[in-house]
Amino acid sequence: MAHPLPDIKDEPRTGLPPYPMPRADRCPFDPPPTLRQLQAEAPVSRVRLWDGSTPWLVTRYHDQRALLADPRVSADVMRDNYPHVTPSFKARRTDAKTFISMDDPEHARLRRMVTGPFAIKRVEAMRPAVQRVVDDLLDEMAAGPRPVDLVQAFALPVPSMVICTLLGVPYADHDFFQRNSRLLINRDTPADAVLDAQHQLIDYLDDLVGAKLADPDDDLLSRLAAEQVSTGELTRRELAVMGFLLLVAGHETTANMIALGTLALLQNPDQLAVLRETDDPKVVAGAVEELLRYLHITHSGRRRVALEDIEIAGQAIRAGEGIILANDIGNRDEDVFPDPDRLDIGRDARRHVAFGFGPHQCLGQPLARVELQVAYGTLYRRLPGLRLATDFERIPFKHDGLVYGVYELPVTW
Repeated sequence: MAHPLPDIKDEPRTGLPPYPMPRADRCPFDPPPTLRQLQAEAPVSRVRLWDGSTPWLVTRYHDQRALLADPRVSADVMRDNYPHVTPSFKARRTDAKTFISMDDPEHARLRRMVTGPFAIKRVEAMRPAVQRVVDDLLDEMAAGPRPVDLVQAFALPVPSMVICTLLGVPYADHDFFQRNSRLLINRDTPADAVLDAQHQLIDYLDDLVGAKLADPDDDLLSRLAAEQVSTGELTRRELAVMGFLLLVAGHETTANMIALGTLALLQNPDQLAVLRETDDPKVVAGAVEELLRYLHITHSGRRRVALEDIEIAGQAIRAGEGIILANDIGNRDEDVFPDPDRLDIGRDARRHVAFGFGPHQCLGQPLARVELQVAYGTLYRRLPGLRLATDFERIPFKHDGLVYGVYELPVTW
């Protein structure tokens, strides 16, 4: 049910809609209907968060891109009035601050250390290895019992294996880091449990960095340990925190996109048929961009703080006020994407903001694209009879997750 819209002209702080907002029960792929209403009638308006704060919510595509590229807007989680997602997320982000929660020049300095391995040419060179991971997993699925949970059998292992190989993290430890990652990205996890999970992961990576300093291998953590820790540019603990960010972000987001994208395609059989019948990499790449636009699994908005007074869409945002950019509804802006609530893999969706925009746009987007292209481009051709093994209404969606997706996806073929 939509909440009453706030009057943005006089700023009363009562009666504001809460954020995040609930999705419609029958439309689990769509953003909350209140966001659509705000985008149409009050595109820059206040909302109320869990702590009673009232940041600005920005819902239109062009306004979001303008603010994400504006140096007067800060991503620093330590600033007053930063609009934290939950109490536990606040504890996590301020306890172990990563470069995505910093501003330039420190953000740029740390990000440059890991830009090379995620560059498009370097990632493209990994495509054959990603293909082998996908083929091996599908071989196991095809030879095994049915039905199967696609999340556990395919969607989660694909990016986990790839990021482990890239970083130099033993995949044999995947139960440990996946279990702790699940705690980190659940909105309902208590702050003490979040901090414990975070500390366990960082301690694990700290020990791993130490091992790589003593006995380096051909992987990213070994290279960074030699180039940055040995030279004093980073402490061992700082590299462990950086590795923590890359490990968690490197598998959780893509895993959820593989599973949720598959479910969306199963519910749109005409679109699934196109992917099942094509071997054209351009068609597959276009489908990936459209699914990223249509689903936008980072559904808690990108959080910022204004450093100076800013006017956007005729509304004044004052220095020190919090800002949330609701990218899920930005990707459904009909002024940019006609008929935005329709999944159309033939659409040119490359302008989407699923990976953000500006200096903080997702570092790992080239790798995510390759993983999704290989996964979507192989799964439906290898298993052309793929279908749900349960009723759609029984699929458990991650409404409580910082990353949206499904907890399980029973399929057969």
